[in-house]
Amino acid sequence: MDLKQLEYFVAVINEGNISAAAKRLHMSQPPLSNHMKLLENEIGCVLFERGSRHIKLTEAGRILYNKAVILLDLSKSTLRELESYKKGISGTLRVGVVSSVGNIFLKNWILPFHKENPDIRYEIFEANTYQLLEHLKANSLDLVIVRTPFPSSSYKRINLLEEPIIAIGNKKFFMECNSTDSVTLSELSKKPILLYRRWESIILDMLEQKKINWDIFCKNDDARTTILWANEELGIGIVPASAKGFADPSKTVIRNISDSTLSSAISVVYNPDTYRSATAMQFLNHIISGSPDSGAGIW
Repeated sequence: MDLKQLEYFVAVINEGNISAAAKRLHMSQPPLSNHMKLLENEIGCVLFERGSRHIKLTEAGRILYNKAVILLDLSKSTLRELESYKKGISGTLRVGVVSSVGNIFLKNWILPFHKENPDIRYEIFEANTYQLLEHLKANSLDLVIVRTPFPSSSYKRINLLEEPIIAIGNKKFFMECNSTDSVTLSELSKKPILLYRRWESIILDMLEQKKINWDIFCKNDDARTTILWANEELGIGIVPASAKGFADPSKTVIRNISDSTLSSAISVVYNPDTYRSATAMQFLNHIISGSPDSGAGIW
């Protein structure tokens, strides 16, 4: 038996008759009928009973059909693996990721990519944006997933997802708010605020324009720290929406900031002037094609 004969046989069974199978296989009916006779002669068994409209499998045909489907699938998967190997898509991907992107990075990009490329291994480096950009500069990472804002550079940046900034804290902090699902900047001025240090100047400039003062209880360098403190009822954390996965729903509630235009973009950054492996390029193409908000830009 050869794989082409098995492919023809499976097509005949799936289509129900030789005429329909020949049409699907883009060949004439007589050669296909001849292939089926040759297959039966080689095996020494009748594989199906030929009817006027629909064929019926014999027991031998049913056994061969079940095995043929498995063999054809195995053949296709083997060819895919060899093609991946030929392209180098079986190595190790080195990616830097900021902590606040951890949940969305795993669910939206890694899991679908792993399903398509099960032989790729990973080295994930977690640090803040500035540290990851330094690693990229030293060529110790293939690419980094970071969050705006950050300083301009000669690197290539592609925005993957734009998201709003939200407020997370114990419901006691929102009891006096007018809305049950949002909060205003002025309403937050009466509460202890937990703030990511990198956004301090941007937020303070926005508040100054609106003549609003906030009571900043804690400044830190990690969205996870902000939410951990919010979980312990120490204040209201100001974080990007995708970081809400770190919040404890039994202790906190989430509120949109209704009068703020503040947002943050999750971006992939890489050095266009250095060599990138086929593995890195495969992943880069994967996350760009799967992100509706992506738009390339070079600073």
